[in-house]
Amino acid sequence: MHVASLTFLREKYPAADSYPFSLDVFRKTGGLTFAAPVTIFAGENGSGKSTLLKAIARKAGIHIWSGIERQRPHYNEFENELCNYIELGWTDEPVPGSFFASEIFINFAQNVDEWASLSPGTLDLYGGRPLTSQSHGQCHMSYFSNRYRKRGLHLLDEPENALSPRRQLELVRIIRECASAGDSQFIIATHSPIIMACPGSVIYSFDRIPIAPILYEETDHYMLYKSFMNDRKSYLP
Repeated sequence: MHVASLTFLREKYPAADSYPFSLDVFRKTGGLTFAAPVTIFAGENGSGKSTLLKAIARKAGIHIWSGIERQRPHYNEFENELCNYIELGWTDEPVPGSFFASEIFINFAQNVDEWASLSPGTLDLYGGRPLTSQSHGQCHMSYFSNRYRKRGLHLLDEPENALSPRRQLELVRIIRECASAGDSQFIIATHSPIIMACPGSVIYSFDRIPIAPILYEETDHYMLYKSFMNDRKSYLP
């Protein structure tokens, strides 16, 4: 493993009433330990899991691809500042890494294809085919299959968004194989019970305060999906 712990510098938070510092999960959690090569962040929308994932990326010096910035009616100067109020406990020295989020991946894919027009060998790093010529799911799997075999800290934000259940199982296989090799560490924010089931992973619930480990069968995601499959009529009008 590359990162063994994360500490929230709560006494230094700049604004108690502004997001993300207003979230109880960040105000009442002292820190997290990473005891397994795969860590899952589970929780409802708005619980803070993606925000923390991005903060880890920024703190670790991992680039987050972004698209065109659009003007918003309300500007929050603290929105991207959580990275300045956490500490990462590295087991040795910082390592390279990657940040994946489906909503921004298209910008990365377009850049890769543009680079390949000048250096065709670039595509060999991602399966040999232009990424933008593939479906969203195929494009994502080409990236997963090749990028995660490289040593580093890999952060994934809801990677299931463009993947069928079968592809999600394939992603779990890739993650497990790469993690077992000992060179890759994964931290994944997800709503997918399939990805949460990755063998050997530790699941942190952001629906609990403070953030705490939770068994797979105790997650709201697992219980809701199981209940729905057993009696879907009770959930549908």
